Amino acid sequence: MNESRQIIVKRAVQEIKDGMNVNLGIGIPTLIANEIPSDLHVLLQSENGLLGIGPYPVAGKEDPDLINAGKETITAVPGSSFFDSAESFAMIRGGHIDLAILGGMEVSEHGDLANWMIPGKMVKGMGGAMDLVNGAKRVVVIMEHVNKHGESKIKKECTLPLTGKQVVHRLITDLAVFDFTPEGMVLVETQCNVTVQEIKEKTEASFQVSANLTAAI
Repeated sequence: MNESRQIIVKRAVQEIKDGMNVNLGIGIPTLIANEIPSDLHVLLQSENGLLGIGPYPVAGKEDPDLINAGKETITAVPGSSFFDSAESFAMIRGGHIDLAILGGMEVSEHGDLANWMIPGKMVKGMGGAMDLVNGAKRVVVIMEHVNKHGESKIKKECTLPLTGKQVVHRLITDLAVFDFTPEGMVLVETQCNVTVQEIKEKTEASFQVSANLTAAI
């Protein structure tokens, strides 16, 4: 992981509470599996049919038949269960996922998410994200604050095809943490050594600053 991703993943792990069923989306979210504390008892669910994902396998111990939704080799924890995709999506659509942590291409100030269409690349479809943003009890999006051109990924309005409208509860970037409330988008935390002014300069969206703003240690 580069430094930006380390910051994001470290903060995202704090969203996971003991006893949760959690779905980790493709991309940065899958890195969280390696960072969950051993004393935290959670079940990680993959929409391709596994409840009980473990850390990534060590080199030479990979099982090519054991993969996550991103087609990466993974491990399974004791007590894991395997099932077909229909059963997996029944879990999601039935409201049995406590937390979905997803990557994002763009998030709007209204809490809209665009995360399935990669500009300029051929994609096979939107995967399970549309179901997750509507079926999970809580949706947390994690992504880098700006793209490789230095442009804000937090928009007034998303320019890419939407995954869901007003579905994001919390957004975690390498600079800040935002919550989406009926009153609008609210800055609730700054990452270590990041100022509110820097966040404003790198954020296209409008947001309020919480009266209880905290800074990461």
